Amino acid sequence: MISRLLKLNGGVHPPEHKLESTSRGIAAVPLAQTLVLPLRQHVGNLPKILVQPGEHVLKGQQLAEAVGSISAAVHAPTSGVIVSIEDQLIPHPSGLPDVSITLKADGEDRWMERKPVDWRNTERLQLVAGLRESGIVGMGGAAFPTQIKLRPGGGSGIKTLIINGAECEPYITCDDVLMRERADEIVKGIVIANYILAPERIIVGIEDNKPEAVQAMREACAKSDVRMDVIVVPTLYPSGDARRLAAILTGIEVPSDKRSSDAGLQVFNVATMMALYRYLELGETVVSRIVTVTGNVARPGNFEVPLGTPMGTLLEAAGGTLPNTNELIMGGPMMGFSLPSNDVPVIKATNCIIAGAPLLFPAPPPALACIRCARCAEACPVSLQPQELYWFAKSQNLEKAREYNLFDCIECGCCSYVCPSNIPLVQYYRFAKSEIIAQDKAKEAANLARERNEFRLSRIEREKQERAAKHAQRAAGAKAENAGDTSDADEAKKVAIAAAMERAKAQKEEAPPKNTDNISETAQAEIAAIDARRAEQKNAEQEN
Repeated sequence: MISRLLKLNGGVHPPEHKLESTSRGIAAVPLAQTLVLPLRQHVGNLPKILVQPGEHVLKGQQLAEAVGSISAAVHAPTSGVIVSIEDQLIPHPSGLPDVSITLKADGEDRWMERKPVDWRNTERLQLVAGLRESGIVGMGGAAFPTQIKLRPGGGSGIKTLIINGAECEPYITCDDVLMRERADEIVKGIVIANYILAPERIIVGIEDNKPEAVQAMREACAKSDVRMDVIVVPTLYPSGDARRLAAILTGIEVPSDKRSSDAGLQVFNVATMMALYRYLELGETVVSRIVTVTGNVARPGNFEVPLGTPMGTLLEAAGGTLPNTNELIMGGPMMGFSLPSNDVPVIKATNCIIAGAPLLFPAPPPALACIRCARCAEACPVSLQPQELYWFAKSQNLEKAREYNLFDCIECGCCSYVCPSNIPLVQYYRFAKSEIIAQDKAKEAANLARERNEFRLSRIEREKQERAAKHAQRAAGAKAENAGDTSDADEAKKVAIAAAMERAKAQKEEAPPKNTDNISETAQAEIAAIDARRAEQKNAEQEN
């Protein structure tokens, strides 16, 4: 048991607006005729498309497979025909289109063959590898691929497994009702995570404004053979942030440049645990999620929605928007963003849709000068100096902002919420972060270009030296060869001369004497005597 909770630094307590959407249970959304499935539904690499337009698919079938170590698969939310693969508007702060798969439902909602996994008798590494095909990501909104966070026991180093049920941001209640209605499935998912990670303890953290969820989770945990402690934490935004909740429950502050796993902690959302259970126990891939629909709608509530469902269809399930609705916000009012259209689809990271109206979210008054009241510093949950960061960001003194730990900012919006001058501080921080990231990328590209150029020059110089060495070696060989050829030529020449002399001598000896006609008998006798002596001398030389 936890003897004492760590008090969260800073934080705020804005109006909760949660009761509006918790008065009824989870409802189903009618299946839309056309579903749009963006590839960009998670952190990391985009998945590789496996289907073609015109192809018929079944519910749960993999449409795009995970690529690289950080990625997640995309599956068909229902059976039907692939209509197109093209850029379409997606729910993203940029408001830009991205590659999406469009599926036309056939109305049968027919599942592919589901294959549950006997996880109790399966090697842990094999279980984690199989999760790449599940499409499970962090369902609390971060959308980080779950298989990356599940490292098998023994090598994981995880001492404490934390299940996040805090759900601290106003308006959002999808985790609250999920714990109320499906606590048993969540606990079964926690048991699976416990088998894989083998932690020393398991803590379920829930804010004290969710008594029904606390009761349901405690009852479900009591039925399990695995020890789990359900801990109630004070309601204070942003206690639902993974690092903040871990610090509250364990007293361990994870440095900004480290992962929670480096400190022996791992945090999962309750909906992620349910998805883990449904995949391994039932063989169901991620094809739907629970979404809160609230704000300026007729019947706020929570709905189980097939992924790819247009926001307009979801709003109709909540009775439609009321007059004066002027925007749709995905996420909560503190960290959410406005959607570019009612036609964008529900994705894995969609936990809440708020229909905004002037009465709910009045236009902010004009920003005034900073009066250095330090309220922003008091409210900052990560103990930064927001006013200093504001000045550095505004003056584009980016290196100074970096020195003041700008990237420790979790962009929770507490500083903007309490600022009496109505300065949109978080927007300045986001701008500064984007500029620093752009500069770092430009510097990295320049360094890479310089390294490539240096490598090119080095390669050219090396090739030049290699060519020079080859030429020198070739010249030395030619010289040696020429020297050898000259010696051989001289010897051959001497031999040829000697042979020629011998031939000439032989010819001379064999040639008959000339001018021997009309000589006297005395001269002929002398010649014959000379020839006889020569023949005798030659025979003597041959005998010797």
